Amino acid sequence: MTGVATLTLPSQPCYQYPETFSSSQQLTVFCDFDGPIVDVSNRYYATYQQALIDTQTRYRARGISLPIQMLSKVQFWQRKQDRVPDVEIAMRSGLQGEQIETFLERVLEIVNQPVLLQKDRVQSEARRALGLFHSQGVRLVLVTLRASSQATQILRNHGLTRLFSGIYGTQDQDMAYRNYAEAKTQLLAKAIAEQIPSTEKQPLAWMVGDTEADLLAGQAMKVPTIALTCGIRSHYYLKQFQPTYIASDLLSAAHYLLNVTQQVSSQKNYASPPF
Repeated sequence: MTGVATLTLPSQPCYQYPETFSSSQQLTVFCDFDGPIVDVSNRYYATYQQALIDTQTRYRARGISLPIQMLSKVQFWQRKQDRVPDVEIAMRSGLQGEQIETFLERVLEIVNQPVLLQKDRVQSEARRALGLFHSQGVRLVLVTLRASSQATQILRNHGLTRLFSGIYGTQDQDMAYRNYAEAKTQLLAKAIAEQIPSTEKQPLAWMVGDTEADLLAGQAMKVPTIALTCGIRSHYYLKQFQPTYIASDLLSAAHYLLNVTQQVSSQKNYASPPF
């Protein structure tokens, strides 16, 4: 797959959450970018609006008037969070047949244009969460389907690059929008291999993300997962993938993880609370 290193996954991954661990063992958090750290909702909605208008304009030039019914941002984002296919979103917006293909092609053409990328915003609680992790000695590793250059630049712009021990992304600008679970799993496997010392036989590691790709990648590598509902998937949708825990945002996840780690370090049994 373009831009993603090929890596053979172990047949029996050994990255499981230990019942006890050494006080010197470091917690590692593999964190997704879009959703947990960056709010992409404004960009995705603006992309939808522009692609719909461009499609309407293209057909108008051919003497064809399209009965466009643009969704509100709330309507659009609810559908994205419930993973309603883009084809259905296009149909709900008044398109049909080849008009839908024209619309979808336009979405991919413009979703990563600089003028739209500027609409991305750092999540309100993300900076505090990353600072909390860092202050507690957590090893933070970014694992994203976003192009590495884009993620690195945004982190640099906000002075957050120094908080991460590694940044694993792609060279394909369209990968994040397509959200391939297989590609995410390959990136996570590479990050685990390079970031967790071989001396840690039972690494204390978690995967945090806001989509099914994050959860499936973590589960494939036997890493406990936290699903966040502040991104592009709803609580109901994420629950179907049976994450270890569901949190509202990265700060809530940070408090949960640090609390769990403290309990385990004291050799206390714990159970994930109900969703």
